[in-house]
Amino acid sequence: MKTSVLVVGGGLAGTSAALFLAWRGVDVTLVEKHPGSSPHPRAVGFTARTGELLRAAGIEQDLPESRMSKGFGIRRVRVASLVGERFEETFWSPPAKVSDVEHSPSAGVGVAQDRMEPMLREKARELGADIRMSTRMLEFVQDDDGVTAVVQGDGEPYEIRADYLVAADGHRSPIREALGITRSGRGYMHTSRSVLFRAPLDEYLKDGIGQFVVDGVGFLTTYGDGRWVLMLDDREYDEAELLRQINRAIGRDDLPVEIITTGRWTISASVADRFSQGRVFLAGDAAHTLPPSRGGFGANVGIEDAHNLAWKLAAVLNGESRPSLLDTYDVERRPVALLCHQQIFARNDGHDRDGKKEEGPLYENDAMHFGLLYRSAAVLGAGPELPPAQLPEQWNGQPGTRAPHVWIEPGKSTLDLFQRGWVLVADHPQWEEAAAGLGLRYERVERLDVFGLSEKGASLVRPDGYIAWRSVELPADPAHELKSAFSSTSAGTR
Repeated sequence: MKTSVLVVGGGLAGTSAALFLAWRGVDVTLVEKHPGSSPHPRAVGFTARTGELLRAAGIEQDLPESRMSKGFGIRRVRVASLVGERFEETFWSPPAKVSDVEHSPSAGVGVAQDRMEPMLREKARELGADIRMSTRMLEFVQDDDGVTAVVQGDGEPYEIRADYLVAADGHRSPIREALGITRSGRGYMHTSRSVLFRAPLDEYLKDGIGQFVVDGVGFLTTYGDGRWVLMLDDREYDEAELLRQINRAIGRDDLPVEIITTGRWTISASVADRFSQGRVFLAGDAAHTLPPSRGGFGANVGIEDAHNLAWKLAAVLNGESRPSLLDTYDVERRPVALLCHQQIFARNDGHDRDGKKEEGPLYENDAMHFGLLYRSAAVLGAGPELPPAQLPEQWNGQPGTRAPHVWIEPGKSTLDLFQRGWVLVADHPQWEEAAAGLGLRYERVERLDVFGLSEKGASLVRPDGYIAWRSVELPADPAHELKSAFSSTSAGTR
């Protein structure tokens, strides 16, 4: 069979890739070796930036708002037990400065990974993605024109021919290994034994703390839906001992506790030394393993990988852009993963047991979620002198950053203008005429100040909502300037 893009791996990154590709009209097939999601919820609480991406694809309204968006869950305290004495408090992230600036129309998404993935799969299928569970990729080979993979479901192996392959096959990634792509970073740190259980403990969450380092026991946290996970030292436990450890962590043994499942959890941190090779692209844990020490970087960064790659693959496949645009995927996303790695180890939060910190500034959450900078051939005007992240109001519409959010009318944000193609934002008839000459969508926006523009300026926004170029003032020949900027950034060449 033939498909435009073959995605291998049905976790968050792979399923998001299928969703975003199908949403852009790309013929996409996903294969996943497991019949469904892992019984371990793993990630929980997705950022408002992820909420923005799902909002554009028409799925955000189906997902529950995260209590984390109101501060729940991101607070962590050392305790004698859940019901016992509480000691010093630590944080996933640097406490944000008090500000009345609203950065997003979206809130975080409060759902565990094992419930998020089926929602993404359902939406991807609704949009036309061919999702094949219980189907394993056995081997693949690529040539100048595409990738041929051999896969197997319940029957005999068969071939899938694709123009491109997205490897979202996890942190062990057989595809990455087959390509010989090495990794750098902190590497292996430690292994924990985990036990997932259900217990009526919501009364202990009223103060907004959702993570507990229990002295002499381990790390206890909630998924916000009645399920909890306790991380213990890595050794063998029988069910009776697991129950004793759970009761020790809670600090009482008179509550009904249902053990759901157990497992091992390896904590490591690494980033692939390149995110693509030929027609194969790494995404999610295959590209970077980021411990859940701060802000859910692993899951959310993987979803953003998929989003960045999807519009570029769609543009190349439909002939709007040259294949050189795909080179900007590695150039834009790998520095983000490296920055996240640095941020995780910029302080000792308990996962990094050797205590060594990485040098560099510690950025606020909103800077990491909404203010990352891309420097690539798909951006004009993002020089090396700029920091890798800042708050959106500090960027003020800087090319290479996400377009700023401001309400246009009740319920409609500037962000709702983007992600369906290239958009020129301005409020001047000469810019409108220049956009029409190139077949670009023109959006008249009165609040040009948040884009860092004069009343005669313009910003060119990419299909992923990132600013590719801007002209603060009206140049002598707007049509020429816009054509030059668009032809360069849309092709990924300077």
